[in-house]
Amino acid sequence: MIKSSIKGIGHYVPENIVTNDDLSKLMTTNDEWITERTGIKERHHRKNRNDSEETTAFLGFKASEAALKMAGLEAKDLDFIVFATLSPDYFFPGCGVLLQEMLGCETIGALDVRNQCSGFIYAMSVANAFIKAGQYKNILVVGAEIHSFGLDFSDAGRGVSVIFGDGAGAVILSASEDENSGDILATNMHSEGKHAEELCTKFPGSKFGWSDRMRLEPENVTDAEIYPIMNGNFVFKHAVTRFPETMNEALQQAGKTPEDLDMFIPHQANLRISQFVQQRFGLPDEKVYNNIQRFGNTTAASIPIALSEAIQEGKIKRGDLVLLSAFGSGFTWGSVLFEF
Repeated sequence: MIKSSIKGIGHYVPENIVTNDDLSKLMTTNDEWITERTGIKERHHRKNRNDSEETTAFLGFKASEAALKMAGLEAKDLDFIVFATLSPDYFFPGCGVLLQEMLGCETIGALDVRNQCSGFIYAMSVANAFIKAGQYKNILVVGAEIHSFGLDFSDAGRGVSVIFGDGAGAVILSASEDENSGDILATNMHSEGKHAEELCTKFPGSKFGWSDRMRLEPENVTDAEIYPIMNGNFVFKHAVTRFPETMNEALQQAGKTPEDLDMFIPHQANLRISQFVQQRFGLPDEKVYNNIQRFGNTTAASIPIALSEAIQEGKIKRGDLVLLSAFGSGFTWGSVLFEF
């Protein structure tokens, strides 16, 4: 039987750290207000908001280098790339092909996933299916974001802008028939598009306009369209409902219980959401990994960054049972349960 095993993982964030006190110089906020509502103390932003070199694809490239090194593989060994992001370098093409070129891979396929905070879960699920179908042997799965270029750092945007950070994480998922290797035991993916505009960026797009509108009537393109908007309380209420549902679904599919888990890594959206879910499942602190305090919400990158750190810190060891779960814009949500 072919197993789908994590062979390597890595992450990368820009060096520039932005604290809550730094943000208080740009908008009416403070460390206490941000910490109480989100749990975030700092996040990483690229130093220059208009940097054309430190892009989303570049962050993914740096994380991929680390993952390849851990796996003992080279770019030529990769068969496929799945790249999850909501902040691509271009409107099109996607970041997958840019990463393929940066790594110097052969003309392998590169798939882009646009499922925002659930992007990495969707990307891992797709890669797992390809491997277990016998189509590919080594797949690079990346979640990467540059949020800092597209946030409203004024009082009008503070409810959203204090949350997000830049970063990338990457995983090498490989086929294995070794009975001692890890395996992905369960995945699930869900969506509920009727709530799309509760958490979104409206412009550009075919519904709210694109290049013609920007060229002909730029004065009518509003801040509410070009910057992310979020109905925070509405999103929170749905998140704390959907997280337990997707977690239970994955555990039941694999015949496991919460007590069997060695580590749970939730999408780093809000520390209060993570703590609510932790209490709901009765998980002790040592079985839940959160790093939103230091990185903020990096959407598609949040789970692979946290997974990479947890492994580096020795909090996840070979043979451990790990659950990854996410909820976000779309709405979309899902989980991946695996033995490392």
